[in-house]
Amino acid sequence: MRLQDMDWSKKPIRPIGPVKMALPKTISDWVEEIKRWSAQKGFDFDWEQAPTFLMLIVTEASEAMQAWRDDDKVKFAEELADLVIRAFHMAGQLGIDLEAEVARKMAINWRRPYRHGHKRA
Repeated sequence: MRLQDMDWSKKPIRPIGPVKMALPKTISDWVEEIKRWSAQKGFDFDWEQAPTFLMLIVTEASEAMQAWRDDDKVKFAEELADLVIRAFHMAGQLGIDLEAEVARKMAINWRRPYRHGHKRA
């Protein structure tokens, strides 16, 4: 049987050799980890390709919506994680300090009134 003919969805993924990996702890740590991963896997991009990669975030949100419609909480969580990974990937590729931007934006959000933006048409 050829490798491409195998049903990999039913095969457990086992690392080859001992794996000692400490999980990143901060947003910045995760951004750097994903940046290393993208370089190793050939997924690097630049500002001109940002729209394409931004639409991949939209795709993950759509997949999460479909999981919600299917009432599949496990798949929903997986798609939400994919969405975050894609956002972290984009931040790393474009040199955005996402941790600082989240802190800056939340400071703005805390100053906004209750349910702001829910205005009548």
